[in-house]
Amino acid sequence: MSGDRRWRTPCRPAWESRDRHRSLGRLAVAGLAAGGAMAVFGLPPVDLHGPLHHAGVMGPLCGGTRGVHAALLGHFGQAWRYNPLSVVLVVGAAAVVVREIVGRLGGRWLNLLVTRRRPLVVAGLVLLVALTVRQQAHADLLRIGPEPGTLGAPLLYAAAVPLVAVALAAALAVRRLARGRAGHG
Repeated sequence: MSGDRRWRTPCRPAWESRDRHRSLGRLAVAGLAAGGAMAVFGLPPVDLHGPLHHAGVMGPLCGGTRGVHAALLGHFGQAWRYNPLSVVLVVGAAAVVVREIVGRLGGRWLNLLVTRRRPLVVAGLVLLVALTVRQQAHADLLRIGPEPGTLGAPLLYAAAVPLVAVALAAALAVRRLARGRAGHG
């Protein structure tokens, strides 16, 4: 029964001479640097919550910033209480940085090859729903927020909208250029 497709894992690790996840290392370093800055300077003085949060609806990312802050200070229990995903992110980012260092020094990269996408998508959706339910159950803890008088989420969103529009326009321009070059090659 070893050939039974139902029991195969949906992904497998492979050591290869090519890095198939090139941007992952830079993203992990940037995330750890941002988290390290929070550990040194404290949480942002901005209310990052959306309108649903203020209505008592907690999303799966609620508590993530405080959780990452706590995890990088070594308070993993507190980080887990705020959001279990924060501990996974910090440990995962550290593992990715180690992968990056080993790959650059040794010229061999540990790549994760997805062999079956559907089980990963189903597992991800189940975990997302479970995390959302868990976060809603901890709404009393997560509703404790910044002091009154800090900048609100609408102000933060208003500042971010032009940046997102510029980023989308740049991405579309790059895509058009790439298509134009592909058509002339």
